[in-house]
Parts: sequence; C-alpha cells; structure tokens
Amino acid sequence: MSLHDPYGTRLPIKLDTTTNGEFAPLPLAAVHRHARVLAMEAAAAHARRLALTRRAFLVSACGAASTLLAMNAAYATRGPRGGHYEIDREAALDASLARSTLDKREFVFDVQGHFVDPTGAWTRSGPTEGFRGFARAGRCAEADAPGAAYLTCVGPEQFVRDVFLDSDTDLMVLSFVPSTREREPLTIEEAAATAAIVERLDGMHRVFLHGRVNPNQPGDLEAMDALAQRWRVAAWKTYTQWGPDGKGFFLDDDTGSRLCENARRLGVRTIAVHKGLPFGRQSYEHSTCVDVGRVAKRYPDLRFIVYHAGFVAGAAEGPYDERRSDGIDALCTSLLANGIRPGANVYAELGSTWRFLMRDPDSAAHALGKLFRHVGEDNVLWGTDSIWYGSPQDQIQAFRTFQIADALAQRHGYPKLTPALRAKVFGRNALALYPVPDDVLRHHLPRDRVARERESYLERPDPSFLTYGPKTRREFLALKARGG
Repeated sequence: MSLHDPYGTRLPIKLDTTTNGEFAPLPLAAVHRHARVLAMEAAAAHARRLALTRRAFLVSACGAASTLLAMNAAYATRGPRGGHYEIDREAALDASLARSTLDKREFVFDVQGHFVDPTGAWTRSGPTEGFRGFARAGRCAEADAPGAAYLTCVGPEQFVRDVFLDSDTDLMVLSFVPSTREREPLTIEEAAATAAIVERLDGMHRVFLHGRVNPNQPGDLEAMDALAQRWRVAAWKTYTQWGPDGKGFFLDDDTGSRLCENARRLGVRTIAVHKGLPFGRQSYEHSTCVDVGRVAKRYPDLRFIVYHAGFVAGAAEGPYDERRSDGIDALCTSLLANGIRPGANVYAELGSTWRFLMRDPDSAAHALGKLFRHVGEDNVLWGTDSIWYGSPQDQIQAFRTFQIADALAQRHGYPKLTPALRAKVFGRNALALYPVPDDVLRHHLPRDRVARERESYLERPDPSFLTYGPKTRREFLALKARGG
C-alpha cells in the first residue's frame, strides 16, 4: 500500500492556495473548486472502469490527464478561453496515449529551487513555526517532534526526492530567499551540502548554486569575493524590494550599481533579481521592473534574469498595456523604452508565475505570449520555486500540454507553443547562462546514478502530491516573520 495518500484523496495536478511564502495565499475561485470536484469524480469513475484503486489511477499518467481535462471542462463553463490543456479525451483511459502526451523526456533545467537548512543558526534567531504545518501536511514523522525537528521534513533529503525522483527535472539551481544574515534559512554552506548529497548519487553536475547578495545589507557586497572564489557560484541572487530596514533599491541606483560592478569584476556576470510578487506596500516600487531595461542598457555585458517575470499574483494578465506600471507589462515597457530587443541580455523566469497561471488560462496565454514577443523565445526560462509547491512534476505536465488559443495568438501576434519552443523554455535556453559540458548532457545525465535511481523508483512510484508553502494568511505571516 502507498505510504502517501493510500485512499487517493489528492490530485496529481495540485490545485490549491499554496504560495512560495513571498506573497499571501489567494483563495480559490468557484471555478477552481468545480475543477477539483470534476477531477475527483472522473478519477473515481475511470478507476472503476480500469479495475484500479483510485490512488493507483491518480498516480498513473491517466490520472494527470483526467485532472487537466477536468480543469479544461471547468474553465470552459465561463465561455471561450484564451488557452487550454491540449489533451485527447481518450488519454483519461488510454495509458499509452496519456504517457505519449505527459511523459515526454525534454531536457528540464529548473533555474529556481529552494529548501531550508533544518539545523542552521537561523533556527535559533527567529520563529520557525511557520514550517510545522508543511511537515504535518506531508505526514512527516518529525512533524510534532520537540523543538524544530520538523524542519527536516523540508530539508535536503525531501528536496532530492521531490525534484530528482518524483519529477522529470534534470538540473536545478539552488537559490535563496530574502533575510538578514542571521536569519538566513539556507546558507551557502548548506546549499553546498545539498549539492554534496546529489554528488553522492554521482550527480554533482545536476546542481548549480546561487550566491545571495542583498547589497543594501552590511557585509553582503564584501562577501561576494568568497562566494565567487570559494563556492564558485554560477550567478547572484538579489531582491530589490527587500532591505534590513524595509527599504529597497533599484538595480541602477548607487546600491544596485555596486552589485553590478562587483559581478563584472568577479567574472560571474549573471544576476537573478526577484521582480513582481510584491511583499507589501513598503518598497512596492522596487518590486516593479522599471529599472530592468535601464540596467540592461547600462551593463550590456551582464545578464539579468527577472525572477517571476515581474508577475503580480491576483492581478490578471491581459494584452500588453503600456499604462500598467507593474506585472509583466511593466517588464515589456522597460525593455521597449530602453531599446532592449528580444534575445538580448534580459531573461524572464517562470517560478511561481507558471504555478499561478496554471489556474487561469486567459492570463497564462497573455503572459506567455507577451514574454515570447518582448523578452524573446530564447530568453524565457523554466523555474518552479520548488520545493514550496512540492514536486514540480505537475507544473511540467501542465506546461507540456498548455496551448494558446488560435484566435488569441492571431489577434496579438503570440507564437503557438510548439515542441521546439517548449524544449527551449524547459531547458535549452538556460544553457546560455549556465553552460553544461556536452559530455554531461549526452552521457552523464542519462546514465548517472540519479538516472538509475529514478528508473528503479518509477517501477513503483509513490508521489505525495503535496505542497509545502503557506496555504493560509496565518501560515504566511508566521513564515514571513522568520526573515526580518
């Protein structure tokens, strides 16, 4: 019997209110609840027809197909949509057809992954209780243990399982969340330790490391030399809307320029910057993309990855509107105003953005279409913000099947999502920023121990279909308190 959800109460495409902890959870609308009901009803009916338990059906490719089809059906009740999940109805019952659609083997390079250090100094300098709910949701054995033992439930071992066994992810970049130096939930040392766990699986080449830099915090600019030389970080990660005093900065003001000059001097010339998903009203202006085009123009030899692509949760994405001062439109405007052409030195990343867009096919179609047009088909990067959303496999399966409606594409000049374009987003585009030796791509990834462990695991998979991020405002506030 499955250790996870033996009675099949969880859907393989996780439709819930979970966030990455950087924005407050937004309630599901009636259409989303309707989609879940339709999906569970379909799972029960299809499982009986195939003589399977409901759990066995949901774990199969047919289970994922039937869930996405249920989402299509629910969204269609509101009229024609700008996008949909392109799946043959027969895939809900035909395992071969479902696998041919959902179990493709593109190269998947996730440029935004997270977990926490369960034993780090940060656990002694601020509240961590916001993580206990994640542990309970996952039925982790340490969920109600004394002290902060429950943090092991979202630590490196779970990270490796969710990312490299329960999903098709090939490579991952470990990134960081905003915090003071004393309350950093993941230090560079712990990130390197997780890379070592993967290395023990003969897969060190599967993990890249960011160096966290808040240039408005004492000590961070000075630490860049050690991050580059000792830890050989692949890129820098920063949050323009964050600061220890609550004040943010712009990438092209004096504070941001010091970060850029250091990156140039140290030869690590990729900067990943959180944009969008504003933390609140304070420093909201610094969460927008107004400075992205300006800094890209000033530093053409640096590459800027706009994490979350400037997306604002809860604000629908529509056709490009130059009057909008935030969201993806603000990124497009900033690039246009500064002459930054598609395919230049600005990249847009989809972590949390795609996870949220999955439940809004109209916004998804416009968001992706605008990014492909204005940032460039070669400059949109795959990211999932896992493990906050559990295994990223459902995000992968949803993106594999999402399609922009013909009428919308023609009206706004959006490209259709072809296999070639999906392959670029899933991983090929990231190779321009994080070069991977050809022998790793051709030989190590298909044959290393991680690949062998995954192949063995998939003979009897047992995914949890759980998310770990905050699902209520109370959980969000408890988690947010740890970063001050």
